[in-house]
Amino acid sequence: MRGVVRDNQPSGGYAGFGQGVAGAGQGAMWGPNGQQVNQPYAPPPTAVTRQLTVDDVVTKTATTLGVLTISAIVAYFLCHQNVALATPLMLVGALVGFVLVMVASFGRKQDNPAIVLAYAVFEGLFIGSISFVFANFMVSGVSAGALIGQAVLGTFGVFFGMLIVYKTGAIRVTPRFTRMLIAGMFGVLVLMLGNLVVGLFNGGAGLGLREGGALGIIFSLVCIGLAAFSFLVDFDAADRLIRAGAPARAGWGVALGLTVTLVWLYVEILRLLSYFNSNN
Repeated sequence: MRGVVRDNQPSGGYAGFGQGVAGAGQGAMWGPNGQQVNQPYAPPPTAVTRQLTVDDVVTKTATTLGVLTISAIVAYFLCHQNVALATPLMLVGALVGFVLVMVASFGRKQDNPAIVLAYAVFEGLFIGSISFVFANFMVSGVSAGALIGQAVLGTFGVFFGMLIVYKTGAIRVTPRFTRMLIAGMFGVLVLMLGNLVVGLFNGGAGLGLREGGALGIIFSLVCIGLAAFSFLVDFDAADRLIRAGAPARAGWGVALGLTVTLVWLYVEILRLLSYFNSNN
């Protein structure tokens, strides 16, 4: 009587077909009396997905901002060589960037690096061209480099300031806080659209929200405040993803959210500085 022998030899055929004994693909064993004994099927081990870390968030955000910065520098010098390119680059960058954010948000593709980096490229075109326009046509008594440098320093100053606020717990991100912030952002968006529509019928003046007077300065300060508080929501979202053990790819979504807020904040600070250095 022979002992128990495991059938480990490969059989002929393709994808399990053409094998001599049914069930041989299930890790069959042969008993002492020749009866086939089937073992439960054990699926092959799957690859373990690496979890999101703070380093992932920092690296992916830095990569996104690096691509945006390069694109912005290229756009700025293109406008410097040919002023007529400023408006097309600004419009294309803003519109395509907006579409990509909508695709990422509503298509649940925030963790797609191709979409995030494409957004960085087009938003860089917008940032570079609008910086050229503000620094060369809307201010006087200050160089383009100084104005842009002040806006960049102000942007990252607010960013790190809000990071300290979040880390110290001075302001807690609660559902009520988030609802109030979203309501404020929708209110600002409605005012911006209203200003644009009215401006189409009265020669571009609109409601005076972007004219540089007292109302324009107040509106820009409100936008800067909302953008600053938005960082708290972005930091909280990253913190929650890390604690929940989200996959490392989720870092691209955090990078996208932070970049969108940084761009908004930079443009508002640049606009506010142009009011104080206006050539009108």
